[in-house]
This record gives sequence, C-alpha cells and structure tokens, in this order.
Amino acid sequence: MTGLSPAPLLVTGKTRVMFILGDPISHVIGTSVLNTAWTRLGLDLVTVPLHVRPPDLSATLDLIRRTANVTGSGITIPHKVAVVPLLDHLTEAARLTGAVNFLRRNDDGTLTGHNVDGAGFLAGLQAQGIDPAGHRVALAGAGGVARAIAFAIAGAGAASLTIRNRDTAKADDLAAAISAWPGANGCTVRSGDDPKATLRINGTSLGMRDGDPLPFPDSGGEVAAEVVMTPALTPFLKAAQQAGARTVPGRAMMDPQAGLVARFLEGDPA
Repeated sequence: MTGLSPAPLLVTGKTRVMFILGDPISHVIGTSVLNTAWTRLGLDLVTVPLHVRPPDLSATLDLIRRTANVTGSGITIPHKVAVVPLLDHLTEAARLTGAVNFLRRNDDGTLTGHNVDGAGFLAGLQAQGIDPAGHRVALAGAGGVARAIAFAIAGAGAASLTIRNRDTAKADDLAAAISAWPGANGCTVRSGDDPKATLRINGTSLGMRDGDPLPFPDSGGEVAAEVVMTPALTPFLKAAQQAGARTVPGRAMMDPQAGLVARFLEGDPA
C-alpha cells in the first residue's frame, strides 16, 4: 500500500449546498477545488456543478431563492455579467466590476452578488512571486472575469494596462471606466495592443477548445498568465514558454478564492 485514500465526502441532510452555474460546465474544476477546501476548513458544505443555459438562468436563481439549504453559487462563463441585474444586492466589488462570480443566498431568500476574481487573480500571481506593480500589462478580454482582473491590476500599481477585445467598444468602455476610477493608482489605461507589454493576461475563454486562436498576435513579454483552467497548459501558455516567459496557469487564481468565498457565505462582505 502506497498511501491512504482521502476520506469520502460525507453529505447529509445537514450539509449546506452551493452550485457552480455555467454553460458549458464540463471544463469546470472549481467544484473539486472548493470541496477540498471546505473539508480542510471543517465546513459541512458541498459544491456541485450545474449546466445552466442562458435562457434558464433566471429560473435557476428563483429556485435557489426558494431552497433553504442552498447557501449560494459560483457563477462562471457566460453568466458573470448577465446575472448582475437578476440579483437583489451587490457588494462593492461586484458593483465596481459589473460582474459576479459568487452569490450568497441570504436568510430571507434574497441573493447577494460578489466578485473575488480580481482578488483571487492577484493572490495567484503573488503565490508565484509575481508583483504586477510597475508592469506594462496587456489583457485580452473585456467580459466578466477580465473586468475584475482589469480593475485589480490597475489598483495593484501596474504602470499601464492595454485591453484588447474583439468587440472594441467593450474594450473602450472598460478602459474608460478604469481611467475614471480613483483606485487606479495612476495606471495608464487604453484599449488596443501593446507589443512591449511585460505581463500578458488571457482573460477570455480562448484555449478551451481545439482550434481556438491565440489571445494575442505574438507571444512576447516576461510573464504570461491564464484564466482558462482546462486544459492546464493552454496553447497561449505553451507559446509563452517557448518564447522564454514565465507562466501562471488558470488554476492559480482559483486556489486562493476558497477562503474569500467562505467569508462571503458567512456574510462578509454584507
């Protein structure tokens, strides 16, 4: 025998339940990450993935409102922005980014949306010994996760942030919102491309499917960071490795989130 298997997850009628809502859902590994964290933290809580298509999102939220042992849910692609107007309350982080990646069911059945993507992404970089302060950052994407990362990077002291997106109007709007934010710490923000970027971040779903194009037209820079978790080594990260860059996988931003989510489910922030 080479070692003992971990104790099976014990789910009873007292166990609180949370979901992760997404479309598609087969790529999601966050349920495993969170369930491992709940066991480590001693929480009687289980996380389960739900495949929810956009037309069914509102009805699913109504079911969560009416189910007393559901404590909340994770929110992933493509629902992070679409869920915002369907919720009863938003935390400051969710209001600022305009996107939600976790929601809490309150005792009265109302739903509060929060966003820990930005904080989780920064913590993932820091765990790899990378400080975005002073970097020229290029970000691909302007959707839910990219918005959270953009605000976090600007607030962490990046020298500049350039946002590229196939919908250039969305990139322009995000750049304008961050430029008007007092917490941007002097970071110069614009839309477009930055061939001299030292830190490149894929904030899109590109890389999840075979044949996806790369998020950037070239693979330069000192550091390449990813949000896609499956596959662990995306074509973007492979290209960056071949170019001699340090790489940060998508899993890095998920691991720090469990502690933040546990606090949120208990009411902090309100």
